[in-house]
Amino acid sequence: MSRDPSPASREAAEPYRWRWLILVVMIVAEIMDLLDASIVNVAGPDLEKSLGAGSVGLQWVIGGYALTLGAGLVLGGRLGDRYGRRPIFLVGLAAFTAASLLCAIAPSIGALIAFRLLQGAAGAMLLPQGLGLLRENFSGPELTKVFAIFGPVLGLGGIIGPVLGGFLIEGDFFGLGWRSVFLINLPIGIAALITAAKFVPKKPGDRTVRVDLTGAALVVTSCALLVLPLNQGQEDGWPLWTWLCVTASVIGFGVFAYQQRRTAAAGRQALIAPALLRKPAFTVGLGGIALFFGGLIGTQLVLTLFLQIGRHFTAGEAGLGNLPLAIGTAIGGALSGAFLADKIGRKVLQIGSLVQLAGAAVLWFELDGLTTASFSIWDIAPGIAIAGIGAGMVIAALFSFILAAVDDDEIGSASGILSAVQAIGGSIGVAIFGSVFFAQARTGDFTTGFHHALLVQACLLITFLAITFLLPEKGRPEDEQHGITHQPSTDTDTDTDTAQHATV
Repeated sequence: MSRDPSPASREAAEPYRWRWLILVVMIVAEIMDLLDASIVNVAGPDLEKSLGAGSVGLQWVIGGYALTLGAGLVLGGRLGDRYGRRPIFLVGLAAFTAASLLCAIAPSIGALIAFRLLQGAAGAMLLPQGLGLLRENFSGPELTKVFAIFGPVLGLGGIIGPVLGGFLIEGDFFGLGWRSVFLINLPIGIAALITAAKFVPKKPGDRTVRVDLTGAALVVTSCALLVLPLNQGQEDGWPLWTWLCVTASVIGFGVFAYQQRRTAAAGRQALIAPALLRKPAFTVGLGGIALFFGGLIGTQLVLTLFLQIGRHFTAGEAGLGNLPLAIGTAIGGALSGAFLADKIGRKVLQIGSLVQLAGAAVLWFELDGLTTASFSIWDIAPGIAIAGIGAGMVIAALFSFILAAVDDDEIGSASGILSAVQAIGGSIGVAIFGSVFFAQARTGDFTTGFHHALLVQACLLITFLAITFLLPEKGRPEDEQHGITHQPSTDTDTDTDTAQHATV
């Protein structure tokens, strides 16, 4: 006579009842982050009127968030491994929501910058836990289905950010103006926090995982020493301290690499596996990620500034002005992800960057033919859309070709590093492109400022195009990027979860 299975056996056999609600919470939390990365792009003129923000202040409000986000991503993954993904996710979500409130009530531009840096740090704790929590509660075909839902929905967050920001600022609901851009996170964040606290199951972390705080401090300091002079240098006339900061940043990154090798040699867990940095295709790929996303995010910022400051678009109109880029990116991503990457391999990256260059060239000539009286977004939409198609082709495939150069047990660590470099590259792009544009905008020559930004982007794209020839010819399948086929080792598992953030 057979015995009934024990309660423990039934629990192990049955999927968690509320697992699909966990998916909803993860999507909401990650979209909050993606929105905040781009939603303030259209807030420049309002910040200037309200807080007296100059060009440098605006660059810090936008780029500072990406800076602390990127610098803290790998550390956030390690904390989740050690203390458990649920508690770190809840702490990150609570801190992100609180930082959003602080941003909304900021009395000065200095306070807003400080709160944006805090918000980025909270996002770095929040983001790496998302897909890890999903992997803990889904398996097999359901997990594949989760990734199929998760990716496109997150892609929407990056697309609608400037549009939603423009709508909120122009609507001026309750007289809040730009502050509503941050206040919108409060009801969403609180609801997500209550739901996650109630329904996300508790699973212990691995206390044998060590958190390399020294390495994390070196990364944050080196990044800050690089972005600070890039933001401030143009304003101050590039004094000696700016060059000393850049030099110190380079030295800092060198010390970090040495410290990581020493940490690994001593048998301790480093933030970055030194073996990764000995793979030429991976290290070259890091440079490619920084160049590509620095150019993409920097150019998108310049487009918004040109529309608002140069052509006096309202925040809502400037937000809608980003739609040709968003639509083009969606088309390019669909083409690349559906069949081009599998069919032609890394050539999709090369074709994508060439299409982007073609879009920049078309946009250059469109800008030359503009007249102030009759200007509309349709005058430059073709060039923007073409550039977007090229960007989408690259974005959809870039991670898979870089990750193809690393071993299966290194996927988690590698994808976390790539995501961090993407965010830091975006922050550097905001600093460089903002400085280039404002150098001409101060004289009222906005078209030349945009032209100069396009020249910088062209240089970055040409360098990126050269780098693509050093990447593997075939990409890694998407399921392997997320650890569905090959589960990475425990100490790096959470880092895989940041990869999805970099694909949107």
